[in-house]
Amino acid sequence: MAPPSAGKAGVQVVSGESDPAKSSIASQALPGLFLMIDSLQTGGSERQFVALSQSVDPKSFRLHLGCIQARGPFLEEVSAIEQFPLGGSLYGWQAGRSLLNLRRHFQSHHIAIAHAFDFYTNLLLVPAAKLARVPVIVGSQRQLGDLLTVAQSRSQMMMFRWCDAVVCNSRAAADWLVERGLPERKVRLIWNGLPEQAFAQAEPALPRKPGLLRVGMVARMNTRTKNHSLFLRAAAHLRSEFPQIEFVLVGDGPLRKELEAEAARLAPDGAVRFLGDRQDIPAILASLDVSVLPSASESLSNAIIESMAAGVPVVASRVGGNAELVNDERGALVPAGDEIGLSAAVTHLLRSSESLGQMGRNCRQFAREHFTLEIMRRRYEELYAELLARKHWPVGPGS
Repeated sequence: MAPPSAGKAGVQVVSGESDPAKSSIASQALPGLFLMIDSLQTGGSERQFVALSQSVDPKSFRLHLGCIQARGPFLEEVSAIEQFPLGGSLYGWQAGRSLLNLRRHFQSHHIAIAHAFDFYTNLLLVPAAKLARVPVIVGSQRQLGDLLTVAQSRSQMMMFRWCDAVVCNSRAAADWLVERGLPERKVRLIWNGLPEQAFAQAEPALPRKPGLLRVGMVARMNTRTKNHSLFLRAAAHLRSEFPQIEFVLVGDGPLRKELEAEAARLAPDGAVRFLGDRQDIPAILASLDVSVLPSASESLSNAIIESMAAGVPVVASRVGGNAELVNDERGALVPAGDEIGLSAAVTHLLRSSESLGQMGRNCRQFAREHFTLEIMRRRYEELYAELLARKHWPVGPGS
């Protein structure tokens, strides 16, 4: 076995070149479940990957974790993970070596279910699992799909046809796949889940002040599709409507400096605060009156469901899965790219504190009924058990 490489907080990261002799015969009584993600960076897919890995019933599955890039803050939340690097290209020697190592890992650890969690792991894991004759192969569509190039979309659809199921986290993403020819029987909808602490009443991280309104946006600053700039332009409109208002941006990334310069130009009085990456999202959300997500593309937004779990109404663009979450009882939907519509919707909510409070209660109830980690875990485990049963694989403790 290759020596472990250094991971954050003592996390064991190995190369993926496992020794078959090290596999425990006793543990093979349970079906092996292998979950794979590109990296452990801050993001919705990564957060869901970690949440699922921490909640899978150890009495039902032998869990193995894999990634392409062993980096990111969520690396601290997994105890051990195998790394199968691509070396910068799906067509280079390193990618070929990782595919063979991944196949070997599946065989040596008797993996029964191989589940890819995002685009690049779909392209790597699925053929490796096929070569290893893994009984159940599961792909994921956790983005809407409209941001892929034609070549990327075709490559991924080819992998999906080899899968026993493809999990989508929104109806919009599922419909996108069916419209492009993937059999509907293969497409499964499992919404994201939140841990119990996301629903707890949190002390505001930013002190509430009498008369001060606060509007926030939680999103990584690594892509323009999140539309931070639109949020800032809408903020400039809102500034003229509400003298006592503050805007909060949570997240970090390569676009941050550019956005800070734009904020300084649009709101030179310092009404826009950049908080960077935060681990206390429930406390940040408890500081807000309205949460905004003006993305140009979304499947199922963790920022929206986290806001709802915290009892914060949401104004979002009418794209992808946002319409599955937001309605006029829990916030407002506006046309994508419409800064005037965005500012008008936020204005309408802020001017009615009574309806804003009721919306917050509606949000919390909706999130509690549909987006708990327990609901998500159960649906994944039911899917795995169903697919194993189709392959006549014994399921359950001691099977």
